[in-house]
Amino acid sequence: MKQEPTVFIIDDDEAVRDSLKMLMNSVGQTVEAFSSPAEFLEVYDENRPGCIVLDIRMPGMSGLELQSKLNEMHCILPIIFITGHGDVPMAVQAIKDGAMNFIQKPFRDQELLDLINDALKLDAQQRRELLEHKEILRRLSTLTDREREVLHHVVEGKANKVIAADINLSQRTVEIHRSRVMEKMGTKSLAHLVRQVMQVKDHLEGEFNFKV
Repeated sequence: MKQEPTVFIIDDDEAVRDSLKMLMNSVGQTVEAFSSPAEFLEVYDENRPGCIVLDIRMPGMSGLELQSKLNEMHCILPIIFITGHGDVPMAVQAIKDGAMNFIQKPFRDQELLDLINDALKLDAQQRRELLEHKEILRRLSTLTDREREVLHHVVEGKANKVIAADINLSQRTVEIHRSRVMEKMGTKSLAHLVRQVMQVKDHLEGEFNFKV
């Protein structure tokens, strides 16, 4: 079952938390609020979609420190920082470290809602791409060593006749391997096959001894 995205609010100011929860509820958005980064980390689940609205200054672990921790955990939830005027240089650094955006106090409700809407769209897109990425790797894992060898040459743009000469097989055998590769990868065109391989090229050499 597809999970509804959640806006995770992390702020040590109870009044701010309550205000933002009311704003989210007013537009029918699922929301959860936390008084500290540590409280959020206790329940964090990488499989839950959504985004984070995060105060930059908090006692104990700051918003920037939480961002660093989440980066180490390979968290893909987009982060929107809430900042005061004096925090803008820190917020700019947070953007460089991967935060999606920041909003400066005091802010208009609609301004924050627009940022959250963009963040939720980004999260959904990233999760779709991640699922597709995993599926391509799963399909690659079903190929035999010989099929991967043929795939390597196919991706280089070589014709079946040339591949056959390069790896000392008959052209007909290469055609059979190529057909099986296309079937296992779930594609009917060379362009789509190449695009799949390029999507996961960073993983190929380490996991499959495959260079692009």
